[in-house]
Amino acid sequence: MSQILVHDSQSTVVPSRAVIYRTRGRGHGDVFRLMSPSDLGEQLKPFVFLDSFAGVMSEFASAGGMHPHSGIGTVTVFTRGDVHFDDPDSGSGYIGYGGVEWMRAGGGVWHGKELSSGKSEHIHGFQLWLALPAELELSEVQSQYVESRDMPQVGPAYVIVGSYQDASSPVKAPAGVNYLLVTLAPGERWTYATPTGHAVGWIALSKGSLKGDSPAASGELIVFSEDDNDIVLEAGQGGATFVLGSAIPHPHELHLGYYSVHTSAEALNAGERNIERLRQKLFELGNRQRASGATPIYRG
Repeated sequence: MSQILVHDSQSTVVPSRAVIYRTRGRGHGDVFRLMSPSDLGEQLKPFVFLDSFAGVMSEFASAGGMHPHSGIGTVTVFTRGDVHFDDPDSGSGYIGYGGVEWMRAGGGVWHGKELSSGKSEHIHGFQLWLALPAELELSEVQSQYVESRDMPQVGPAYVIVGSYQDASSPVKAPAGVNYLLVTLAPGERWTYATPTGHAVGWIALSKGSLKGDSPAASGELIVFSEDDNDIVLEAGQGGATFVLGSAIPHPHELHLGYYSVHTSAEALNAGERNIERLRQKLFELGNRQRASGATPIYRG
C-alpha cells in the first residue's frame, strides 16, 4: 500500500482536525483496496476494510462468486449509477446514490451475488467492513436494502450509518459509528461537527477534490488526527463526492480469518465453524439464482 505521512500545520479561526495520513491504496484498473484489517484497519477500527470499485455491474455480477463472512458488518454504497436488489425477505428495488446495502454477518453468512445490474450500466461505489462489538460478532445474520428516498439527509450529507445532528439512519448498525455520503458543490465549505468520543475519522474521495484545511484528490483516503475538533472541508473547482467515517474506537484486538474479523481467537474459531457448516448446506441446495440474476444471501 502506498502511504504518505503528512502533518498539517495550518491554523484557522475554527480549529480543524489535521490530516495525518493519506493513501491511494493498491489495486488495478478501477478497483482499489484502500484499507485492510491487517494494515490501516488496525488503526481505524471499527472501520477495518474499504474497497473503491468502478466498472460495469453485469461484469462484476458474472465474475463474483459466493463467499463467507463472520464477525463483521458490510456497508455498500454507490456514488455513480445504481444496482438492483431482489430478495425473498426484503422485496426488490434499486440502490443508487444515497441508498445502501447493509449486512450483519454475525455468526456466519454466505453472499456475493445478491445485487444485479440496475438501470445504469456503469457504477462506482465503496464497500466498507465494520468490526462488530463482542456482543454482536456471533449474532444472528441481518440484512437491509434501503433506497435513497428512505435515507435521511443533513445538508449535503446522507446519513448512511449512525446518527448525525437530528437525523438517524434506518440501518441497524452498532452504536458509536457514523458513515456519511456527501457531495459538495464547487467551492462549497462544509463542517462535520464531530460527535463526542468519535476519535477515529477519515474520508475517501469518489470524485472531485478538496482544498483548504484538508486537501485531497479523487481516489485518496485521508485520515484525521485523534482529537475533538471538527472536520472542515472545502470542495475544489469541480466539487467533491466522498464518504466520511467517524467512530468511537473499537476496544479489541483484531483476530483475522480470510473473510472474518473477530475480537478473540475463540470467537473466530466459532465463526469459521459456522461458515463451514453453512457451506455444506448451501452446496446441497444447488442453484438458488432468481429470475433477476441475483442469488439471495444464505444464512442457513
